[in-house]
Amino acid sequence: MELTGKQNRKRHQIIKTGQKNFREFCNAMNPEFFRPSRKFQDILCNTLQAIYEKELINPKTGKPYDILVVSLPPGHGKSYTAGMFCMWAYGQDISNQVITVSYNGTLSTRFAKTVRDHIEDKEIPDDTDYYVVNSFFPNLKIKSGDGAMDLWSLEGSYMSYLATSFEGSITGMRGNIGIIDDPIKNKEEAVNEKVKKKHWDWYKNTFTSRMVEGAIQIIIQTRWATDDLAGRIISKFPDRTYVLNMPVLNENDEPLCDEILSYDAIMEKKDTLDEDIWLANYMQEPIDKKGGLYKGFKYYDFLPSEDFEMRIAYIDTADEGTDNLCCIGAGVKDKLGYVLDIYYTDAPMEVTEEKTAIFLLENDIRYAVIESNNGGKGFARAVEKILQTKYHSRKCNITWFHQSKNKRARILVNASNVMNQLLFPQDLSKRYEKYYFDMIKWQRTGKNAHDDAPDATTGLVEVINGDVKVKSRWGWYR
Repeated sequence: MELTGKQNRKRHQIIKTGQKNFREFCNAMNPEFFRPSRKFQDILCNTLQAIYEKELINPKTGKPYDILVVSLPPGHGKSYTAGMFCMWAYGQDISNQVITVSYNGTLSTRFAKTVRDHIEDKEIPDDTDYYVVNSFFPNLKIKSGDGAMDLWSLEGSYMSYLATSFEGSITGMRGNIGIIDDPIKNKEEAVNEKVKKKHWDWYKNTFTSRMVEGAIQIIIQTRWATDDLAGRIISKFPDRTYVLNMPVLNENDEPLCDEILSYDAIMEKKDTLDEDIWLANYMQEPIDKKGGLYKGFKYYDFLPSEDFEMRIAYIDTADEGTDNLCCIGAGVKDKLGYVLDIYYTDAPMEVTEEKTAIFLLENDIRYAVIESNNGGKGFARAVEKILQTKYHSRKCNITWFHQSKNKRARILVNASNVMNQLLFPQDLSKRYEKYYFDMIKWQRTGKNAHDDAPDATTGLVEVINGDVKVKSRWGWYR
């Protein structure tokens, strides 16, 4: 059946619009899923197009974002839309090179195969309502003999697509579009420090090394943990990262898309699922955030113009081989502590003694308070000796005391003081990443892997408030 002139004109207009507009391309390719009534799809599609076209601008820096973190509830098509985006991007520029990373090899291959198969789809003759990638971009063709499921090329391009996993490698190809799709499998992995570290190391050392200058990265992830891959990226590159976070219910308890998941269906899932699974999967709230002790920190842009009343540091040495030394220095004024610097490390004492001495010198610390428990007294004497003999400095009064109070109780009782009396530098999460994550991950109930950061930070506010009275050769401080 031959199309009428009116049908041809309509079809031509849809194709012309879809070539330039990713949302319209999706609408035509799959009108059953992509519907104008599904407004969240407007946001998702338009954001993907904007980051590709370098039009998603950070108002703070005036530069385009190059990393997009997308969090959506299950069933809302985030991975499917990312696959559609790859097809549309090839239509914009056949030289685009896409690298996609999934949880395992099976999923990564499935993602790659879907994109490849869509490009190879053929039109149904005389069907005015049927569109394939070739309808919009007839020049896109898989290169003959170069169409493996996880590594293939388009005609006119050297290498177009590589699919891999966190277990795999990226060799022989560089990309200008990198997509990571849900690296964490379940709750157990979300609390597994080794898994999260492996993801982060692979991202830093393998994935980013294969991205060319000007590349964009799209991280699609359920927000399982504050220090999952998405969380670390947001923390490490705040000025480069745009976060598109769409929970299943908004602040007014309205569904994100009631055509996909109605309010009643959402409530059924909420009542059925464990709370932490519900929060992570559907509300995009990390499972360790709900019970987190610290709900937020105060920050400063500039230090007070007047002199501080005192510059102090609180130091908690590492109790065991798996613990960290935490040295936190602050200037005190009007009962507020302006955090100047943080030294947080698992290095051995022969390293930390020298580094701590330098820390005290560089931050002009006048009082350093060190817990004498578990070798702290010897550490304090060693640091003092380094300052006096190597750096010829007696400006800092180093004193130690035995901390006899229950650590957990102290941390809990002083949590509000930490949040209200301490002001941190704006780039806290970026400059002191490990310290930051150990603070925000600390749970009010249950077992915590590391308490060194909350312990030392608590000690700092205790000194500021006079709860820890320190005697020095200059008399009593507080």
